[in-house]
Amino acid sequence: MVTKFLLTFAICRLIVTVGLAVYPTEILRFGDLEGHLSLDPSDVVSASRDFGGLRGTEPMAVLHPASARDVARLVRSSYESALGFSVSARGHGHSINGQAMTRNGVVIQMSGSRRPPRISEKLMYVDVWGGELWIDVLQSTLEHGLAPKSWTDYLYLSVGGTISNAGISGQAFNHGPQISNVHELEVVTGKGEVVTCSENQNWELYHAVLGGLGQFGIITRARIALERAPQKVRWIRVLYSNFSAFAEDQEFLISLHTQPATLKFDYVEGFVIVDEGLINNWRSSFFSPRNPVKISSLHADAGVLYCLEIAKNYHQSNAQVIDKEVEALLKKLNYIPATEFTTDLPYVDFLDRVHKAELKLRAKNLWDVPHPWLNLFVPKSRITDFDKGVFKGILGNKTSGPILIYPMNKNKWDEKNSAVTPNENVFYLVAFLRSALDNGDETQTLKFLENQNKQILRFCKDKGIEAKQYLPHYTTQQEWMHHFGDKWELFSERKMKFDPRNILANGQGIFKPSFDDLDIASL
Repeated sequence: MVTKFLLTFAICRLIVTVGLAVYPTEILRFGDLEGHLSLDPSDVVSASRDFGGLRGTEPMAVLHPASARDVARLVRSSYESALGFSVSARGHGHSINGQAMTRNGVVIQMSGSRRPPRISEKLMYVDVWGGELWIDVLQSTLEHGLAPKSWTDYLYLSVGGTISNAGISGQAFNHGPQISNVHELEVVTGKGEVVTCSENQNWELYHAVLGGLGQFGIITRARIALERAPQKVRWIRVLYSNFSAFAEDQEFLISLHTQPATLKFDYVEGFVIVDEGLINNWRSSFFSPRNPVKISSLHADAGVLYCLEIAKNYHQSNAQVIDKEVEALLKKLNYIPATEFTTDLPYVDFLDRVHKAELKLRAKNLWDVPHPWLNLFVPKSRITDFDKGVFKGILGNKTSGPILIYPMNKNKWDEKNSAVTPNENVFYLVAFLRSALDNGDETQTLKFLENQNKQILRFCKDKGIEAKQYLPHYTTQQEWMHHFGDKWELFSERKMKFDPRNILANGQGIFKPSFDDLDIASL
């Protein structure tokens, strides 16, 4: 069956290469699949797009797997073939720069192949399919009064997708990223082998895959650590006009996790406001429209304000003490008086807050637009320089989306994993989550925002700020080598061990497939 598939796939590849409009239907008969391999034009087009909307690459076909066995059969057929083809796993399609796309290959559509999670209340974990969305994981675990410890701000992302990067949000300072909360993985390697791995079993593959950008294997199952889920959240926002006070308070709050008996917040994030309109919409959706906040009235330095977002989880049983605990913590902070905004809401509503904003943007046709996002890890020692040069410099007083900024503790990241961070005890995520709009404003066009991203990266390089891209995108292997730094040699060695033909995740642009320069005329 595999030989038959390879023959028909080679024919399909030839047809696409010479531009014929005919597709062989035999490719749909690949092996004994539980799922199905599709050449449907709508599937192909869907797999050629992502959330970034910056580029598109059509695959030859799309596999909708029903099991790890389906994934393994496809990858193994490429690995054992003289012809070969690339394979990329796609979750919810939320990549920015085509990382889940592939040329002359097959996209494996991991989401949509739902299977029931397996929850162990005794051992506090949940086993989930790699294509499962985090929102569905949450809803399943909440039925048992449990929830994963670490999150991303947006829950409509796949488990395999976030674990392949890191998975961060305002809990990462305490629990670490999502890759620090995975007990075990089932992975299909670039050789088509299904391997179970953990800290104690096939540990090298386990650490390679965590934060490995999909280079070493396709995650078909993940065992996620759970905790008792809180019922409610006290969500608070306060404003700062002084960056030093803002940063010092954030760093103070994330330091409290080292003192178990000390009161602490469960979530710490922040965002930068350079455009007066932004403070009264999207991320600031519960600020009263009848009493809009004005940057000018708060004496912001260089027209920039900083908003600290903090949250305290609680149960109905201890609701009577939450006021005192929050008040005691807030007294230690140096925000602008009378800028405190507070709301209480169910835990699931807090975690799913960005989806509510998504629905509002979709209603205005402002969701499916290009998203030239730039995410950086900036070392603590240079964050003030970054503020002066970027927030108060390059950005001017215009932006077309939120700018997140919050610190994390490096000791919550496992250095054995593939993800890279600055070499300091504390570093900041700075995320420019902008949307390109065709509204007549030149500063909101795709070209302008992409150029501004280049300016920001060039500023870091010129000033010697050793920032690391999160959800990285580079165009040369030299840039990738610089990104991984001391980890590059191990990263490339692991690639040769687990995906020696460079079959997987070619959309990342890190390694070139061994069959990419195949002479079609010789076939």
